[in-house]
This record gives sequence, structure tokens and C-alpha cells, in this order.
Amino acid sequence: MTLSINWTRAGAVLFDLDGVVTPTARIHERAWAELFADYDFTSDDYLAHVDGRPRYDGVQTFLRSRGVELPWGDPSDPPGDDTICAMGNRKNAAFNDVLERDGIAPYPGTMVVIDALDAHGVPSAIVSSSRNARSVLDAAGITERFATVVDGTTAAEEQLAGKPDPAMFLAAARHLAVDPAQCIVVEDATSGVAAGAAGGFSLVVGVDRGGNREALLAHGADLVVDDLDETIVTGSPVTGAPS
Repeated sequence: MTLSINWTRAGAVLFDLDGVVTPTARIHERAWAELFADYDFTSDDYLAHVDGRPRYDGVQTFLRSRGVELPWGDPSDPPGDDTICAMGNRKNAAFNDVLERDGIAPYPGTMVVIDALDAHGVPSAIVSSSRNARSVLDAAGITERFATVVDGTTAAEEQLAGKPDPAMFLAAARHLAVDPAQCIVVEDATSGVAAGAAGGFSLVVGVDRGGNREALLAHGADLVVDDLDETIVTGSPVTGAPS
């Protein structure tokens, strides 16, 4: 089945960052695995408990899956193991070490869509739970491609609930002055597609980078693709849904 999307008729497109625009999900997963090495952390744990969630929420959710409770602590806690925030800060330090050493490049398939949006004057936004979103965009050289960024820092400043709550996506639509019903959401995490489904957006597109297709559909994706360039079909009319 060919999946084609009328991207250029959207009011705006709201992209998750990690795993959708850049392959930073791989760096995040390595950093989480290092953090939770003593807990036999697996790829399934990553998808079920931390992918797409704000960092500290991910720490707490995973630890609770192992029956472990820690005090929340404070975001200013130094990297360590005594509090949720300390563990989250240790994970963040590991992530930034890899990003600085190896750099990052955006997915070519996603950039095909972003190029089409730019050519037709359709604004796009980044909606990411990560507080590292801006540094990742800078490292990839694509910061200026997005009209607004709603990230973990924005969520703290505006007191927005994290995914799977739709608040961050709704804030991005508000920043762009576009009705959510005219926006397309693009996500690779189950928490993200659930947020999109709950927000009244026109279309929720799931991107399956690693065997997560059925879970994405189950959590609210209207359609799932392996890469976004699959949705642009040369010589075929584009629609807002599978064709």
C-alpha cells in the first residue's frame, strides 16, 4: 500500500526530534543503557518506559518498573544515583559526551519533507521532551529550518505537561498561531503518538525506526511509515490519508 500525505496543505507540521528528524534516539538509548546497566536495561525497556518522555519522568517510570523508588531530588543535583534528578543528570552528561564527540546529521527522508514544506511556506516546529533539543539542532545545522522549538526547557518555563499529554504539541500550534485541527504531528514514540491522538490534530504520523509499528498504531498513529520520504510519491496525487 502506498502512503501519501498532502504535507503542503497542512497549516503546520509538528515534528518530534529524536528518531524523527535526527537519529539522536540511538545516542539516547546508549546513554540510558549505560545509566541502567545494573538493571538489565533492554531495548524494550527503552521503548516502554523512557522513549519520548521528559528525562526525569523516564528515570522514575523505568525504576518503578523494577520496583525501585527514589526521592525526586532537584534539577540542580550533581550527576549520581541518589535521586531521580541526579540519575537523569548523569544520563544527560553521557548523552552530551557522545553528541560532542560524534556529531549528528538529520535523516535525509525527513529533510525531503521539510524542504517541501519550506518551498510551500508551511511552517514547521520541533516538539521534543529533551532539554538538549536546541543543541542537537545546532549540531545538525538545521536550527533555522523550524519556526519554533518547544522542548523540555519550554515545558518547564510554561509549566507544560510532558508527553503523552498533548500540552507540548498544543503549545507549538499556539506559538505558530495555527489551529491544532490544521496541524500534522510526526512522532516515533508511543507516548508521542498518544499525545498527538489526544490533541485533536488533523493527522498523526508514526515513524517506525525499529520494529515499533504495531505499538505506534495501537497508541494512536493514523498511519506508520519506515521513513517520511515514503509519503511523497512522484507522479501521484497526495492525500491526507493512506491511498
